[in-house]
Amino acid sequence: MMPDAPPTNSWSQALADFLLEQQGVEAIRLNPEERSVQIATLGQVDAGLLQAQLNEVLRSLDASLLGESPESTVSGLKMSSHAGELTLQKPSCITAPRFWKWRDFEWPEAEEMERQSAEEWRMMAIQAAICGLALVTGYLAETFFAAPEWLVRGFFGVSLISGGWDAAKDAWENIQEKRLDVHFLMLAVATGAVAIGAWEEGALLLFLFSTSGALEHYVLHRTHREINALTKAAPKQARVVLPDGKTEERAVAGLRIGDVLQVRPSELFPVDGTVTHGESAADESTLTGEAVPIDKGIGAEVFGGTLNLWGLVQMRVDRPATQSALARIISMIQTAQHLRAPSQRFTDRFGTNYTLFTLASVFLMFFIWWLAIGIPPFENTDSSKSAFYRAMTLLVVMSPCALVLSIPSAILAAIAWGARRGILFRGGAAIEKLAEVDVIAMDKTGTLTEGNLRVALVESFPPGRETEVLRLCVTLDANSNHPIAHAITRHAKEQGIEPGTLLEFHSIPGQGLRGLTKDGITYVGRRELMNQGDFAQWLKDVPDAPLGFSEVWVLNAHTMGRVLLKDEIRSGSKAVLAALASENVRTIMLTGDRRAAAIQVAEELGVADVRAGLHPEDKVSAIRELTLQGKKVAMVGDGVNDAPSLAAAYVSIAMGARGSDAALEQADVVLMQDKIEKLLSARHISQQARRIIRQNLAISLGSVIIMAIASLFGIVPLTLGVLTHEGSTVVVCLNSLRLLFAQE
Repeated sequence: MMPDAPPTNSWSQALADFLLEQQGVEAIRLNPEERSVQIATLGQVDAGLLQAQLNEVLRSLDASLLGESPESTVSGLKMSSHAGELTLQKPSCITAPRFWKWRDFEWPEAEEMERQSAEEWRMMAIQAAICGLALVTGYLAETFFAAPEWLVRGFFGVSLISGGWDAAKDAWENIQEKRLDVHFLMLAVATGAVAIGAWEEGALLLFLFSTSGALEHYVLHRTHREINALTKAAPKQARVVLPDGKTEERAVAGLRIGDVLQVRPSELFPVDGTVTHGESAADESTLTGEAVPIDKGIGAEVFGGTLNLWGLVQMRVDRPATQSALARIISMIQTAQHLRAPSQRFTDRFGTNYTLFTLASVFLMFFIWWLAIGIPPFENTDSSKSAFYRAMTLLVVMSPCALVLSIPSAILAAIAWGARRGILFRGGAAIEKLAEVDVIAMDKTGTLTEGNLRVALVESFPPGRETEVLRLCVTLDANSNHPIAHAITRHAKEQGIEPGTLLEFHSIPGQGLRGLTKDGITYVGRRELMNQGDFAQWLKDVPDAPLGFSEVWVLNAHTMGRVLLKDEIRSGSKAVLAALASENVRTIMLTGDRRAAAIQVAEELGVADVRAGLHPEDKVSAIRELTLQGKKVAMVGDGVNDAPSLAAAYVSIAMGARGSDAALEQADVVLMQDKIEKLLSARHISQQARRIIRQNLAISLGSVIIMAIASLFGIVPLTLGVLTHEGSTVVVCLNSLRLLFAQE
C-alpha cells in the first residue's frame, strides 16, 4: 500500500512535463492508493492518444519511492495534495475551471489489460462460433431433413441472439451517446428480415459481423500481450555497490540517479548509465540493430535491457528505469499505435449516415404507401402486399450484406494467397494500404543483410598458412561466448577444421584471448592486442580491414594472420530495390549501424537515401517526417529497435524468421521465410486485392441502388429481392476468389 503522500520531485516534474505538452488539458487529479486518475480538458482531445501518453507517466509513479513533501509549484504549475489525492493544474483565471470537463482515465495495469483483452476476444469468438454453428444447423435441418418450422426458427433464433449480442451492446452504448452506427443498422436489418420471414439471411449477416469483431479484438489482445512481454523482459533487480565496497540487491524501480551498480558477464544492464570501472562489450542489437558487439570501457554509455557480454563492470545510473531505452520503446509503441490511422471498412466510414438514410427511407416509404397511396398498413391481400411488407422488403434490399462481404471476402482470399507463399497479412488494413505506399524505409541489419556475421576471408602473413591461422583461431574461440567467436567456430566446422589442444586459456578484457597450444603461446583478438613489441612496426604496414568488415587477428611464434568477417547482403535485396525503383517507389535505409558500414551496403544495393547511427526514436522521427510530407510510408524491420517505427508507419513489415517478438507483433505483414523478394509479391497481391475490392463495392452498391429504386415502385417481390440480394453476394464472393489463383 502506498503512503498518503505525493510523488517525489523528479516524478512531479515528469507529471508537469506531461501536462504542459498536452493541448486542451488543463489539470490532472490522481490518487495513487486508489489507482484512480482524472484529467480536466477544455475542448476536443484525442482520448486514446492521451491515455497512451499518460500510461508512461503513471508507470513512473508505480516505480517511484513516495514520501517526499510536495512542492507548491512545479514548472509554474499549481500543485496541491489532499487526503492522498494529488492535483496539478495550469495557471488559469478563477472562472476557467467551471468550463473544464473532467474525464476518468485508466490506471495502466499491464497484466489486467492483457487479461481483459483475452477475455473479450475469446467471448466474442465463442459467440461468433455459436452463431455460425446454429446457422448451419438450421440450414441443414430445413434443407435436407424437412424439420418442423419451429425447430428451424429455433436454431436461427439462437444464431441471431449470439451473433447480435455484442452488436447490441455497442449499439446501446452509441444510442446513449445519441449516435447511430452500422451496429444498429445490422440489428435493424436482421429484425426486418425476421419480420418478413427471412430468418436465415438475418442470421448470416450477424454471423459475418460478429466474426469480424472477434478478429479485431484478437489483434488488440496480441498488442497488449506483446507490450506486457516487453515489460516482463526488462531487468527487475540490480546489484548496488555500497560505500564500503559491498553489494546489495535492490529493485530496479528503486534505483536513483548516481547509484553505482555492478553488472556481471551475461547479465542485462538494468538501466541507462555510464561505465565507471572495468571493460566489456555489449550486445545492443535489440536496441540499435548493430550486429557487432560494442566495446564498453570507462566513460562509455550503456543502455538498460542490453546484454553485458564478458566483463565485470561497474556503472553509474544516469536515468531512472522508467526513462531507459527499453521503457521508451514500450512507450513509443503505445503512442504510435494511437497515432496510426487504421484502415476502416467502407461501411464504417459512412456507417452513421447510411444507417440514418436507410431507416428514414424505410419509415418514410411506409407512411407514403399507407397514407398517400392507400395501401393497407399490415394486411396482405391477393393483389397487393401491405405497406409494412413493402417497407421490410426495402430494408432487406438496402441491407449491406453484399457490401459487408465485398471487402472481407477479398481480404480473406488475399490472406490465403499470401499464406501459401510465406507472406502473413495481419488483417485487411495491410492489404488495403500496401498498394498505396510510395516510400519504403528499410532497416539494414537482418533486413537488407542476413544479420549474421560470416567469415569472408582468412589471410596469413606471409601467405600460405591460412588453414593454420583458422585452426589456431578456432582453438581459442571455441572457449568464448562472443558472437564473433561463434561465427568463426561455425566456419571452421564447415571447413572440416577441428580445434587443437588447449593447455591454458585466459581472456584479456577488451582485447581478446590468450592461450597455450602445442605451438606455444597464441593470441587471438583485436589489432591493438597484436600491436606490441617487434610486431608493432610490421603491423602498421598492413592495411585496416576493408569497409564493412570486422577483423580478428591470430599471432604466435610461427604464424600470423587474420580472419575477416562480414554481414552478408541478402541475395534478393538488390533486385527488390531495383523493382521498387521501376515502380517509382522511393527507398530509404534507416539503421542504427555505423555510417561507414551503412554507406557501403547502400552503394552496393543502390540506395540513395541513407540515415545511419539512429536510435529507435530517430527512426520514428524519420517516419513521421516523411508522413508529414504527405508520403505513405512502409517500414521493413526485424528487431525490437524497429518496433516503434513499425508501429508509426502507414504499413509495417517484419522479417519472420529472425524477427523479434516486438517486431512481429507490430507488423501488418510478416515475410515468414525472411525472403526480402516476398515484399514484391505482397505488394502485387495488395494491388490486385484493391482492384477487386473496388469492383465488389461497385457490384454491391449497384445492386442495392437498383433494387431499392425498384422497391419504391412496388415491383420487386420478396423472392426476387432475396434472390438479387443473395446473387450479388455470390458474385462478390466469386470475384474475390479470383485472388486465390493470382500469379506472383
